[in-house]
Amino acid sequence: MFAKHLITDSIVPLKTSSTGTDALGQMDDYKLSHLPIVNNEEFLGLISDEDIYVMSNYDEPLGNHNLSLSAAYVEQNQHIFEVLKQISELKLTLLPVLDDKNHYLGAITLQNLVQHFSKMVAVENPGGIIVIDLSHNDYSLSEIAQIVESNDAKILSLIVTSEKDSTKLEVTIKINKIDIKSVLKTFKRYNYSIKATLTESDDYEDLKERYDSFMNYLNI
Repeated sequence: MFAKHLITDSIVPLKTSSTGTDALGQMDDYKLSHLPIVNNEEFLGLISDEDIYVMSNYDEPLGNHNLSLSAAYVEQNQHIFEVLKQISELKLTLLPVLDDKNHYLGAITLQNLVQHFSKMVAVENPGGIIVIDLSHNDYSLSEIAQIVESNDAKILSLIVTSEKDSTKLEVTIKINKIDIKSVLKTFKRYNYSIKATLTESDDYEDLKERYDSFMNYLNI
């Protein structure tokens, strides 16, 4: 999934003639802490609510002030992982998307990004979750897939995480079966260390409820 597929149409960018008061009003309406400044199709940068709070006069045009995050954007064909990286590293609530001529195409909000990423990892699909611990050298995607599929199941999503400077991996596997007993037995037969499981349908409903609550929080 690429940045151009994540753009929301609801965000109206600011102009250099917009005031700090205008910006804060729009941020409040959109429930955001950042907004892009665009003149015609030219992207000039992002402004944050903190930028505005240090302004001596909120009614001055934004063009009179420096922007703290002028280089924060992605190009339309960059992958969702690059979008996640920038939003996470820069602690953004919104990220602009530009074309190959640096023209502003639209923006990706944190809420919209979470919604799309949840589809990628099959959050809303019922099924079982298995978390395994293993060393980097022992990781084999083909073997993990073979174990799951040998039990008439399919992998819906798989996420690999590791701590910095660690040789250990944590692999979270979402499969399309709620009853995962046979899959667990096979993993144990292959000497995999099972760190955690989520197997019951009521656990899935609880997970779904937490996800829905998080999305509602982002939309407050």
